[in-house]
Amino acid sequence: MGWMADETGLQRRRANHVALTPLSHLRRGADLFADRTAIIQGTRRTTYRDYHARVSRLASALIAIGVQPGDVVATLLPNVQAHAEAHFAIPATGAVINSINTRLERETVAYILDHGGAKVILVDTALLALAEAAIATLSGPAPRIIEVADPEAGVPATGRYREYEAVLGAADPDQPWLMPTDEWESLALNYTSGTTGRPKGVVYHHRGAYLMTLATLATWQVPHFPVFLGIVPLFHCNGWGHVWMLPMVGGTYVCCREVSAAHIYGTIAGHGITHMGSAPIVLNMLVNAAPGDRRDFAHRIRVLTAGAPPAAATLAAIEPLGFDVMQVYGLTETYGHITHTLWQGDLWDDHPDEDRYAIKARTGVSFPMMDQVYVAAPSGEPLPHDAASTGEILIRGNCVMKGYYRDPAATEVAFSGDMFHSGDLAVTHDDGYIRVVDRAKDIIISGGENISSVEIEGVLMRHPSVSLAAVVAMPDDKWGEVPCAFLELKPGHIADAAEVIAFCHSHLAGFKTPKKVVFATLPKTATGKIQKFELRQGLRTGGFA
Repeated sequence: MGWMADETGLQRRRANHVALTPLSHLRRGADLFADRTAIIQGTRRTTYRDYHARVSRLASALIAIGVQPGDVVATLLPNVQAHAEAHFAIPATGAVINSINTRLERETVAYILDHGGAKVILVDTALLALAEAAIATLSGPAPRIIEVADPEAGVPATGRYREYEAVLGAADPDQPWLMPTDEWESLALNYTSGTTGRPKGVVYHHRGAYLMTLATLATWQVPHFPVFLGIVPLFHCNGWGHVWMLPMVGGTYVCCREVSAAHIYGTIAGHGITHMGSAPIVLNMLVNAAPGDRRDFAHRIRVLTAGAPPAAATLAAIEPLGFDVMQVYGLTETYGHITHTLWQGDLWDDHPDEDRYAIKARTGVSFPMMDQVYVAAPSGEPLPHDAASTGEILIRGNCVMKGYYRDPAATEVAFSGDMFHSGDLAVTHDDGYIRVVDRAKDIIISGGENISSVEIEGVLMRHPSVSLAAVVAMPDDKWGEVPCAFLELKPGHIADAAEVIAFCHSHLAGFKTPKKVVFATLPKTATGKIQKFELRQGLRTGGFA
């Protein structure tokens, strides 16, 4: 028996065991960096002292209107200051934040509100019509709306609801925060983009979010006092956890309501941005910006990019402009990024440009808070590191979701074999770096957003002339991928592409609407299953021009 066999009196105590939570970062930040700028929105600058007080006021206001631990509070907001504050204030009441994609259509927003059961929703004035239309279709209790106006951006309050600043003004800046007693408590509810039909509710816990912030600081080598441009939507994996991370190092979060080349370049030059995250589409936007939209800056900017593998040509074009880009990979189910293309300069700096950017376009190696991220055969066994053997990326670690909300069957499938199944296909190089070669075959990633082909097909099948529909990804210079619809019509029926696209647009968000329609006899297996790989191949080779 070892000398530590008797651990009498060595139990967990409040003094030696505290539940991990990203809320602790802002509490510490308010003490250490009280007079430093925490958030910039337009011409307004907010110190860490005031940031903490405003978060406390919002928590106080939510409690006053009946929000209790375990309740869901939703947001329908762009990347504005109120959204950053909500990421701390909502969990500070013990409630769960449900940040909803602002690009969704009424039907999906209504589904999320109904499925998640939001008690309150914070809504940007510009999105009130969407929220009201969604709420009008609910059969159950409607969430209470708090309106978040942005007069400086040209969206003043309507007066129909209590406005955010008035709500905060009447609340308690010293409201105590309800910190989790168990780090497994739910923190956030994020809905997937419905890659297999209806979106699934992905539940995060405090422990995973806390460890994501630590791992990101270490992996990205973030110094103290970074100036961060908030391009990644806070509705997308809670902005990859960056808004929770920044108070650890006294960073400044610069709100980004408008994602355009001119605005991004202007903000970089005007505020000295040092770090930002983005989908590859934003990198392409910056590369292809008009001369009049560009601004000069002398420093280099650290960038994380994800959403789709960036082309090596994009990386080669963006870096001379002053951006040091590192690709990361993850899913909604993994709190965002869990792998990164760690650059080993002493081994690779002298490679020819073509080879260097090909390496940078790989998916990479796992973040330190993950236990295992590897490419597996159908049996679950790791595949050889030969850059050729293709399998599914399997994941295990502290930043894997608790599960799908109110969907135990889907949760069990996703966690079969004690691993999380990503649905993404990849190979592993001899140095251990993963490279995604295909994704779950029916997912379309357009501008960093996942689009369900099944959802679009469901709408197309409602068209009176359509007999059979198949939707696949079509390469696009701007968005990376866009939906392309292949249709078989009913006998004796006719339709034209423009009319079909208009029909879809009346039922779907704009980014989900097919950008091309092809009328054809669909290739099928002997059992009648549509062979989508043939459709994708035809698009790549110009067979459907």
